[in-house]
Amino acid sequence: MKRRLTLAAAAALGLAGLSTADTAPAAPAAPKGSLLANVKAGTPMRMVYELDARAMILIIPATGRASFNVELKPNTYTIKSKVRTTGLADVFVNYNMELAASGYTRPGELKTSGYVSQNRDGKKNRRVELSMTNTGFTMNASPKFGNLGDPAATQEQAVLANDPLTALITFALEPRPNGVDPCGGPIRVFDGKQLTYLILENKGKAKVKSPAWSGEAIECHVTMDKIAGYKAGEVNKDTLTGIDGPLRMYLAPMDNGTFVPVRIVADTDKVGKVTLQARTLRFEPLETAAAQTGSGGGR
Repeated sequence: MKRRLTLAAAAALGLAGLSTADTAPAAPAAPKGSLLANVKAGTPMRMVYELDARAMILIIPATGRASFNVELKPNTYTIKSKVRTTGLADVFVNYNMELAASGYTRPGELKTSGYVSQNRDGKKNRRVELSMTNTGFTMNASPKFGNLGDPAATQEQAVLANDPLTALITFALEPRPNGVDPCGGPIRVFDGKQLTYLILENKGKAKVKSPAWSGEAIECHVTMDKIAGYKAGEVNKDTLTGIDGPLRMYLAPMDNGTFVPVRIVADTDKVGKVTLQARTLRFEPLETAAAQTGSGGGR
């Protein structure tokens, strides 16, 4: 059975063919005033982010939504995500999923320590629990995977990556100093089995209008290098499963120095064009968010 891209991981976006040597640049130093630098300096923040998916299967609309609640503290972070999709099988998996990630806040990036993925597809309903350190990882899946790929990801490869949630959010939040390509990358993603590098190419600027943000965005085209954890023969394929050509991602340059994907467009081989766009995008002081929740006014 093909391994498909979940809505949440697609926003990451999901994730040996390359040399086992890592060629990705280190995270850039955080310029003064960037969001992660401010968090490290003692200004906890919450990011609330939702993506809606739209497609047409013949004349029947297919929909999906991924929500992300990110709490950033000076030393640690947590991300909680829920994914609900309808009618997007074989493109963005039509499962109900709950995902959670946690780890360490650094001035220029986030780094995974734990990741849990629970899907409810009515079949395997698999739960994956991933723990990562600086030197290795452990993973438990229930039910177990039939195999871990050919080749399987090594400890040394996996620890250079982040889980799918952290990969997406750290990509949005990491600072882009002057002169650095905002598309950046590669984005290194490890979900406990599959290790993938997402390669981004800057295609200039484009006008974008979404419910959460409108303006001139940066257009990045995304292809992939399947590094490990796939079936034999699948490595080195540069397209996302079920997607024809590069995935197109549009980054909104925010006032706080972040570059958040507000639209993602894919031409698929099953249902034609699928568009994800930001429904909700806001940043707020974490103390304020907590106070609102305590008074019944929060989410």
